Amino acid sequence: MSVRTDERNGDVDAQPSGAGDRAQYGVCAFLALTGALVIVDATGIAHLTSSNDPIGPRPVPMILGVLLLVVAVIYAIDVARGGRGEPEGGEDVDLSSRIDWRTVLLLIGAFAVNAVLIDWLGWVISGTLLFWGSAFALGNRHYLRNLAIALTLSLVTFYGFAIGLGVNLPAGVLQGIL
Repeated sequence: MSVRTDERNGDVDAQPSGAGDRAQYGVCAFLALTGALVIVDATGIAHLTSSNDPIGPRPVPMILGVLLLVVAVIYAIDVARGGRGEPEGGEDVDLSSRIDWRTVLLLIGAFAVNAVLIDWLGWVISGTLLFWGSAFALGNRHYLRNLAIALTLSLVTFYGFAIGLGVNLPAGVLQGIL
């Protein structure tokens, strides 16, 4: 076992020098693999151009894939030179407390209800249920105010996608009304 000293503040680390590095190199490998897969997948995109989009859909994923590879290499170099991330301080979260399974299950339920009902009821209704259910699961008990906020968020995202991005979210039972 080797002992390493952090040059910045003189702390001595009695952890084996390679124990933490394996995990860091694993992250590097994951980033590199993800970048390579994004690039390979991007090469399969048909090179379509139009007067509205002269470069087509291929460059953005190619750039992201290359950036992932660059980050993986830079991170691997940093780990090889002895760089180590500091452990999470937890901010205002008590890391020794137990998981609140009720909240987790309520949030999973809200997402599941949204996934099941989005095609039938449409985004505005299922999104409202998602946002309202998430607020309820996280402890907010202002039911009517949350419902108004959830409905507003759903409508804003519905029209934001439709008008701003040209992506039509499912209207469901509100087809023809929205």
